[in-house]
Amino acid sequence: MTNLIDRKILDAALTLLGRRLQLEGIGPFILVACGGSALIARNLVPRTTTKDLDVVALADDKGGLLDPEPLPTDLLVAAEQTRLDLGLPDNWLNNGPSRGDGGLYRAGLPPGLLNRAEKRTYGKRLTVHFIGRLDQIYFKLPAAVDQGGGRHLEDLLALKPTAKELEDGARWARTYDPSEGFAWLLRELLRKMGHDAVADRI
Repeated sequence: MTNLIDRKILDAALTLLGRRLQLEGIGPFILVACGGSALIARNLVPRTTTKDLDVVALADDKGGLLDPEPLPTDLLVAAEQTRLDLGLPDNWLNNGPSRGDGGLYRAGLPPGLLNRAEKRTYGKRLTVHFIGRLDQIYFKLPAAVDQGGGRHLEDLLALKPTAKELEDGARWARTYDPSEGFAWLLRELLRKMGHDAVADRI
């Protein structure tokens, strides 16, 4: 079993999953992916591996975003068989970022997210939209606050956000978590990143 997924393994996994869905007549499914899988799929940062594919939303064929909790059972069964076939990490396809009422989807995704995503098809039954750079900045900012830095901060810095992008992302993050405790930690992180003026404005 591999503990990490690189771009080649990710493409192989999604291709195999798409073939399995088509063979079994399941779906179609449209996934919106964020996190490390989207970073490496779109080559947005030097980072080259991830542990999973994070599904932040599902979508319909008209471009509407849907709650990814729960993920369709048929999709999870096919993903588990793909995991066994390729030796992927446990739970390699999951809805972790949008799980529960405190998740990203129910908190409200950034407007225009799907328009900024890159669409890739894996056969007739599986489509994945990998979110864009701006939305990664929006998501990585509160994640870095929650984690106290770590991998999410490394990804955020590698995305080289501008002051405006950080300010817009911080304002969106305040809608995601309006608590004063989070706001204080968010400002501290921005100051740590050298953006005192942005911290003072939010």
